[in-house]
Amino acid sequence: MAKTFAQQLIQTLEEQGVERIYGIVGDSLNPITDALRKSHIEWIHVRNEEAAAFAAGTDSLSTGKLAVCAASCGPGNTHFIQGLYDANRNGAKVLAIASHIPSPKIGSTFFQETHPEMLFQECSGYCEMANSADQGTTILHHALQSTMAGNGVSVLVVPGDVSTQEIEDDRFSQSKISAGRPVVYPDPHEAADLVQAINDADTVAIFAGRGAKDARDELFALAEKIKAPVGHALGGKMFIQYDNPYDVGMSGLLGYGAAHTATNDADLLLLVGTDFPYTEFLPTKNVAQIDINASHIGRRTTIQHPVAGDVAATIENILPHIEEKTDRKFLDKMLREHHRKLKHVVEAYTHNIEHHTPIHPEFVADIIDREADEDAIFTVDTGMCNVWGARYITPNGKRQQHGSFRHGTMANALPQAIGAQAGNRDRQVISFNGDGGLSMLMGELITVKQHDLPIKMFCFNNSSLGMVKLEMLVAGLPEHETDHAQVNFAEIAKGVGIKHVRIEDPKTAKQQIKEALAFDGPVLVDIVTDPNALSIPPNITWDQMVGFSTAAAKTVLDGGVGYMLNMAESNLRNIPIP
Repeated sequence: MAKTFAQQLIQTLEEQGVERIYGIVGDSLNPITDALRKSHIEWIHVRNEEAAAFAAGTDSLSTGKLAVCAASCGPGNTHFIQGLYDANRNGAKVLAIASHIPSPKIGSTFFQETHPEMLFQECSGYCEMANSADQGTTILHHALQSTMAGNGVSVLVVPGDVSTQEIEDDRFSQSKISAGRPVVYPDPHEAADLVQAINDADTVAIFAGRGAKDARDELFALAEKIKAPVGHALGGKMFIQYDNPYDVGMSGLLGYGAAHTATNDADLLLLVGTDFPYTEFLPTKNVAQIDINASHIGRRTTIQHPVAGDVAATIENILPHIEEKTDRKFLDKMLREHHRKLKHVVEAYTHNIEHHTPIHPEFVADIIDREADEDAIFTVDTGMCNVWGARYITPNGKRQQHGSFRHGTMANALPQAIGAQAGNRDRQVISFNGDGGLSMLMGELITVKQHDLPIKMFCFNNSSLGMVKLEMLVAGLPEHETDHAQVNFAEIAKGVGIKHVRIEDPKTAKQQIKEALAFDGPVLVDIVTDPNALSIPPNITWDQMVGFSTAAAKTVLDGGVGYMLNMAESNLRNIPIP
């Protein structure tokens, strides 16, 4: 019996190991959801298709597998846009099924007509419309192969009538999808130039990103041989920071420690697997860059020594030719500076903090980090929650941290936690939600309840858009329209049927947080935090806040860091006292 395109689509997804699809049923999507009814794939019913795309993106990133979201025509699939931008920029392996109006009606300004094959071009690596069932099987293969090859989100646009057409030629549905990761070795001339640059430099600093996640051993072997401090971007934190004897923290708007000083004071800065976007924090003098994607090289600052190649393979290639440096004065100086900055700010944010109300957000972020499981998965909202996540979530090689680190949209943490928990049922998933982000997609609390996803949702409730307030203050502008009336999110969670906790007293915070994390099911913890806690170190002066580069850098480079102080102290023990 011949299959319809909808049936072939679902069968193909089953064969690819897809276990769930996020979306909202209806209208032109109905033939596909009907085919889904007869499959083993679970339907995760979200309340906004934007959440479906966020969830699919983090499902993929947390599991390494293909994830799928689906939506009906017109305003159904246009809601995808923020979540697909985020998933695409994060490199998730996502197939988005955007159903469409009946094909004979396209171009007639029909009810709910849009042009999704045009709308999603910028937030995908592959986006095509099925014009027939047979052609649909062809582009389905291309879409799957594109996203599994690491080209970002694939969007498959399917008119409702095409879903019901029978397939005559299914040859492409029989193709096996390649998901291997090739190793790219550097060009010999570029590798030799980098070796010469490292040998010629008296001091070298390394700044690593997510692209170095599979090259820890190689990166540290290089750092040891050339006595280089190692800083990281936010994308590289969970992979580079832990057990790092060369650690000098993180640079950028959310940074802390000595990373900015080290990267700007070294004779040579080596950027490794990072597309760090903030040029204000990067030097232009004598910078080298290793990246597997050559199009990333030189996008953020002047690069004198470019090397296109896999990070691990490149370092393995050059390491035997690099002359070992014996003088570690620069490294030791940066480690001391890192320790000094962390110790100063940790003391400022922990001294007598149990008596401060409203509660300092750093205080509760630190407690959550200490009490969370060793292999917990964290999602963090854009804004001040990003700051607390960047500074207080302690990596250990088992944990994960996800956020809208490249797209920077609000309301990402809760739907990303849905995807992380649905894809990892046996792991603890914790979301850091801002009250602004939570209120924007608050309907997803119903999704959490309906699917009994045991997410531990922490709302940092300061009745303010804290990051926007900080941006205004840094620019010398009086803050305006950033605050709102207090909302009791615990009561809202109660109305949804979710266990709820309200924390207003810092003395009881630790016990309440421990109980919430231990609960077998979803919990929303509403924490009333200080709206004036804006990640500004206590010793900053007004003069230092004039101008973006000075103000932003001083605001964040000395931030609170929780357990990272312990590692800085550990590293410091190995340095001879002058």
